[in-house]
Amino acid sequence: MNKTHIGYYESPIGLIEITAEEVAITGLNFVKEAKQPEKPSQLIQKTKQQLSEYFTGSRRDFDLPISFEGTAFQKLVWQHLVTIPYGRLDSYANVAQAIGRPDAVRAVGAANGQNPISIIAPCHRVIGSDGDLTGYGGGLWRKEWLLKHEGALLL
Repeated sequence: MNKTHIGYYESPIGLIEITAEEVAITGLNFVKEAKQPEKPSQLIQKTKQQLSEYFTGSRRDFDLPISFEGTAFQKLVWQHLVTIPYGRLDSYANVAQAIGRPDAVRAVGAANGQNPISIIAPCHRVIGSDGDLTGYGGGLWRKEWLLKHEGALLL
């Protein structure tokens, strides 16, 4: 059985809970408060450092091992998310097309909304085909903040 490590990072847009197994990040989610004591690891510390660099503008890409837990379809969507470049936007329809499932736009939206590793797997970069920001598990205001931070939206 893998040992789970946990850490918290206070970002400019709220507290982030980081979970990891020994060799990979398994979760990065916004939370209202710490739910359990920290059980840090070197990987948790490295993640906090890279988050700090991201939020201060000195990092655009994360260099962290990640591991997704979900259905085969969800993993396909989430793995595509990490290919969307910093400061760029993509649409749910384009993601569906890119993963070879052009008729699965709604399913892509549902999978995007259940992304367990936000920011690192940048689900905030996916918007509606009409340019609407649509949903974001961390709240639309955070999605807007992240996109402005990356220069994908005008201030």
